[in-house]
Amino acid sequence: MASELLRLKAEDLDDLKVVSTCLQDALTRVADMTYLPRLRRFALVATRFRWERQGDPRLEGGERIRAGVHFDNVLKVRTQGIDMADRAGLLPILAVLAEPSEDGYDITISFAAGAAVQLTAECIDCRLSDIGEGWPTPNRPDHGP
Repeated sequence: MASELLRLKAEDLDDLKVVSTCLQDALTRVADMTYLPRLRRFALVATRFRWERQGDPRLEGGERIRAGVHFDNVLKVRTQGIDMADRAGLLPILAVLAEPSEDGYDITISFAAGAAVQLTAECIDCRLSDIGEGWPTPNRPDHGP
């Protein structure tokens, strides 16, 4: 249902923690990430696990949905441990973290296996928007004991 689509805005560290929680276990690809320097925007599209729908008796394993995420006022983008030539390789998102820096904020999108996208931004200005309809998945992410 369209009314169940998330639309989040993050403008401070506490807001970004909510976005990070929603993106935990999301999957993206190099081909689904871009930096638009003229607009100072970093954007990605991911398939996120809908943690907020846990406990819905109609969903056995869970549900996934496509989501668009963008960060504005980005001055610089660096990657670590990501093969940028592997456009189709899956990158599981672990967390989105930020800390104050000289230029504003250092924002890190952490992926499995130590990979990361590091953004230098003037401020925290992030949007997350679900896209389309979700679909059931039998596989609920498991973080072990």
